[in-house]
Amino acid sequence: MSSRVVTVVLGVGLAYTVVFFGRSVSPRFPGNQQSYEPVQPIAYSHRLHAQELQIGCLYCHFGAEKSRHAGIPPASVCMNCHRFVIASLGAIRAEHELAQRASRQPQTVVSPELRKLYEAMGLNSKLQPDPSQPMNPLAWVQVHKLPDFVYFDHRAHGNAGVECQRCHGPVETMERVRQVEDLSMGWCVNCHRQVNQTGIAGKPVEASLDCDTCHH
Repeated sequence: MSSRVVTVVLGVGLAYTVVFFGRSVSPRFPGNQQSYEPVQPIAYSHRLHAQELQIGCLYCHFGAEKSRHAGIPPASVCMNCHRFVIASLGAIRAEHELAQRASRQPQTVVSPELRKLYEAMGLNSKLQPDPSQPMNPLAWVQVHKLPDFVYFDHRAHGNAGVECQRCHGPVETMERVRQVEDLSMGWCVNCHRQVNQTGIAGKPVEASLDCDTCHH
């Protein structure tokens, strides 16, 4: 067998191996994260915040309007509310009932999940910075990933009126965020084709179908 034939055979075999096994072993391969639902460092409930409390997506993920990435909300955004709301109403009421039965003053109740936030920020019991407690930023696990060779800009989609749920699914119903769509190239292209026909929020759009829009 000539060296040229051997080279071709090896090349085809390598390509087959990459295609066949790449989907299961590469964390950056498009579409391999559907239904991915990792445990996060804090059990943050989107159902509670986005659905029950009606907090808009952009209040926390404000970067989606101004930058390419939506971003993880900084802890300071959490503290806008949780400097005052430190436990659930049910937990506070339960403590007051116990204190009343025991003829004592009720103790301060802090949610175990919020305590993780305060500890990560190096705060003391009065929620003030404590120099003796080092800050340990929360290591949130990214759920929605695209391959490194894909360029995606949240600004273009948000400014066009695309709702967050179109790509991320009904996040407001989720206790723990999971990836709903496969985010493959075919899924994106079909969405662009559809909105070019139907528009977005009643407005006509011209979503690009050019390769170099996403692969430049």
